[in-house]
Amino acid sequence: MLDREGFRPNVGIIICNAKNEVFWGKRIREHSWQFPQGGIKRGETPVQAMYRELYEEVGLKPEHVRILGRTKGWLRYEVPMHWIKREWRGSYRGQKQIWFLLRLVGRDNDLSLRTTNHPEFDAWRWNEYWVPLESVIEFKRQVYEQALNELKRFIDADRRRTPRPHNSPPIVEIVPEAGQEAA
Repeated sequence: MLDREGFRPNVGIIICNAKNEVFWGKRIREHSWQFPQGGIKRGETPVQAMYRELYEEVGLKPEHVRILGRTKGWLRYEVPMHWIKREWRGSYRGQKQIWFLLRLVGRDNDLSLRTTNHPEFDAWRWNEYWVPLESVIEFKRQVYEQALNELKRFIDADRRRTPRPHNSPPIVEIVPEAGQEAA
């Protein structure tokens, strides 16, 4: 599914842990690292596509993450001609992406790179938020930088919230009934 300008609708996913490190996946049988991403299917919303891709690529379900934010609009990159399949040349130009920033509220062992028969990654690691952009394939670098810059404010806002361990019970305030003193 391409738009009129030849861009395929897509989602990009930045997953951060409690230390604000980001998930970085190594493309299968390659020496390139990237964030999870994938196409939006006809009839899917960007959020639906993000959750589908999140599960397909890294095995996480909606209960394992919390959405911190998303980019306001589409971020685009063009794919160099030599990377485009012959049958798509002339119509396909690249990707337009909505990027999501997610907080992992599950555990590292909830991640699984083998949830499908066609895995995207064969290794993963946590990196500092400002991943060395030199590691990203050149034609995607500007979009990665735009996404990281635009979504950084959501990490900062989330950091100001009072952190609570994942499995701890909610704080309950006991209010004495009328005529009783608080203990």
